[in-house]
Amino acid sequence: MFGLDARLAYSQLDAGSESRKYPAPRFVPGVRCTRNMDLKAKKETLRLLTNGVYVLTSRNGDDYGVATITWVSQVSFQPPLVMAALRKDGNVFRCLRASGVAVLHVVGSDQKELAQKFFSTTKEADGLLNGEPFTEGKTSAPVLKNLSGYLECKLVDICEDYGDHAIVILEVVEAESRGTVVPLVVNDSPWKYGG
Repeated sequence: MFGLDARLAYSQLDAGSESRKYPAPRFVPGVRCTRNMDLKAKKETLRLLTNGVYVLTSRNGDDYGVATITWVSQVSFQPPLVMAALRKDGNVFRCLRASGVAVLHVVGSDQKELAQKFFSTTKEADGLLNGEPFTEGKTSAPVLKNLSGYLECKLVDICEDYGDHAIVILEVVEAESRGTVVPLVVNDSPWKYGG
């Protein structure tokens, strides 16, 4: 999908005070990268992109990962695929990479406090993840009991070649929606993530 076997050569790009490795940019006639972009305008405009608020859970044996995430989108009808951008240093990403399974939960507009619990380090104790009850899903990944809509997924592909987040492609293998959920979107939350 992302060509994990056909990686591009890396080049060093100056990113202000730090250098990161990115794949060599593709040549597009007439389009030039500019380092003189208005950073405030870029940040404000990227934050205009509409993003929902979700909780992603995963499990690798006795190691649990859970995180509130916002960069998610459906990318295919057949098979049903979603993509998510995850922090590469996060425990949910490590568990997903190792186990190949995850559950994507939709956060309701009245569940900001619940979503806030998953901005911190994952703690599993007494059948709770960061204080929230869960059950084992059909994929073995944790299903949070207090979130009404969720998708159980298996990992299809990972791309870590671009930027500071990994892009994961997940195939939906099970779904449940318990009642009507009005999804929480980032713009209606106290948080900003993007830019």
